[in-house]
Amino acid sequence: MSRIGRRPIPVPKDVTVVIKGNEVSAKGPKGELVRTIHPAMKVALENGVVTVTRPNDEQQNRALHGLSRTLVANMVEGVAKGFEKTLEIQGVGYKAEATAKGVTLNLGFSHQVKYDAPVGIKVVVENATVVKISGASKELVGQVAADIRSIRKPEPYKGKGVRYQGERVRRKAGKTGAK
Repeated sequence: MSRIGRRPIPVPKDVTVVIKGNEVSAKGPKGELVRTIHPAMKVALENGVVTVTRPNDEQQNRALHGLSRTLVANMVEGVAKGFEKTLEIQGVGYKAEATAKGVTLNLGFSHQVKYDAPVGIKVVVENATVVKISGASKELVGQVAADIRSIRKPEPYKGKGVRYQGERVRRKAGKTGAK
C-alpha cells in the first residue's frame, strides 16, 4: 500500500470538506477549492478525517493513490493556511511594480512586461526586487511563480533575472580577455 496514500488527512475546525461522488470541495478562511478525483479512487470523510482508498493493487491505481491523497491534502491546507512563493529580481534597473490586477516588470527589455494574475491569486511587491505570490491553490501559486520567472530566467554569466527565493544559479566563467 502507498505510504503517502494511506495517511489520513485531518480537517481543521474552520475548514469544511464536501464529497459528492468523485468531486471534492474544500471551503475555509482562505477561499474555496473544488477538484475532481479519478473515479477509481474512493474518498471518504469520517470524524473530521479524510481518507483515500484504492480498489486494488494495479500499477495505475497505486500511482493514483498517493497523488489523489496529496491533491486533497493540498486543498485542505490551502483553504486553511494558504500557500506562498517568493521571487527575487536581480539586475541593474530590474524592478517590479504592483498593479490592480497583477504586476508590471522592468526586466531589461525595450518594453515593460505586464502580468495579470488569475482569480484567487494575490501578487504583492514588497520592494522593487521582491515579489510574493500567495493563494489557496498550491498548483496555481506555483504556476504563476513559474510564469513570472519564465519572463526572464536567471542567466549563468551575471546571474541577472527572476529567481525563486533561495535559488542558486550556477555561474559560468565567461570569456577571458584579449592578450
